[in-house]
Amino acid sequence: MPLDLNEALSGLKPSGIRRFAALARETEGCISLTLGEPGEDTPQDICAEVARALADGETHYPPNAGTEALRDAIASHLSGRGLSFGADEVIVTSGATEALFSAMEALLNPGDEVIVPMPAFLLYQSLVTLNRGSVVELDTAPHGYQIAPDALGEVVGERTKAIVLTSPNNPTGCVLSAESLDAVAELAAERDFYVICDDVYDQLVYVDGYEGFAQRHPELRDRTIVVNSFSKPYAMTGWRLGWLAAPAELVEQVAKVHQYAVSSAVSFTQRAAVRALASDVVPMRERYRARRDLVTQALAATGLPTPEPGGAFYAFPSIEEFGMSSEEFCTRAIREAGVAMVPGALFGGEGHVRLSYACADAELEEALVRLGRFVGALRRG
Repeated sequence: MPLDLNEALSGLKPSGIRRFAALARETEGCISLTLGEPGEDTPQDICAEVARALADGETHYPPNAGTEALRDAIASHLSGRGLSFGADEVIVTSGATEALFSAMEALLNPGDEVIVPMPAFLLYQSLVTLNRGSVVELDTAPHGYQIAPDALGEVVGERTKAIVLTSPNNPTGCVLSAESLDAVAELAAERDFYVICDDVYDQLVYVDGYEGFAQRHPELRDRTIVVNSFSKPYAMTGWRLGWLAAPAELVEQVAKVHQYAVSSAVSFTQRAAVRALASDVVPMRERYRARRDLVTQALAATGLPTPEPGGAFYAFPSIEEFGMSSEEFCTRAIREAGVAMVPGALFGGEGHVRLSYACADAELEEALVRLGRFVGALRRG
């Protein structure tokens, strides 16, 4: 073993999601519902902008924070969603992952605490750990995956530096209520901590009257960081493009991390990103809504209790009745039924599994049939 490596790495493991995706690939005929990736390809009108950018010689270093055209387009997009950030308060990043990393690197000192409402995407805990912070988990399951004021108050401490909000949530698909957002706002103002909004699914919402934290609480603009990505609504996962928006004083510090970590996002993709922001995501969202309905109906018929997803493209059914770990359930489902999901334990939600319905309709329908048979066999056996 190499000596004297970064101790923060010692407790981190490779992605468990990718481990189950790999097991699915290795199993002949298995249908994978593991990755949160649109099954559709990036629309051709967006791809065509790359060819134009290359033909125009856009192969040189862009500004570190992103091209002026793209930052203007992002600021305009945010304005249309009720968020007031200028182009100088936007950084174009290498996906939302880099935006989150850069934000935490800029915020955290050793021992600072970050509250993560659970269940949650495992990335947050890893990024906090890498940046020498401490994760404080807030269990939302007893409250229908919402943030209860009393429960939040119990985990806010002297070292609380930030809370991460994801709405719609990965893995549950639940949308945070106004009451949940208000509970966070009240304590953030009282105890003076930051709110990091991972809004990557905010255009894939199926409920009326959706508000994100930054939209609902503009009075806390000075301590709000908004992170987003082109990956989900525009089927651009492989492009690795995202952005971060925050007050100018904070963006100035985050920009230093971004500059030294990646220098800049790729130059000739940024014109295509402008085109993406001008495109209509409603057809994509409606396809996911139809798949959501198909999944919830199938899971109800199968008898697996499942919170109705209000957005994103995940369902999080309970498998507690079978008395086995979620890892065992998912491993057996791959081997015995040819359908791959992700153990809820990887998100802090043991007793559940996450399935992604971002795949093609025919695959999804067959996977749900297989899952139903598998569950039936477990009950009989």
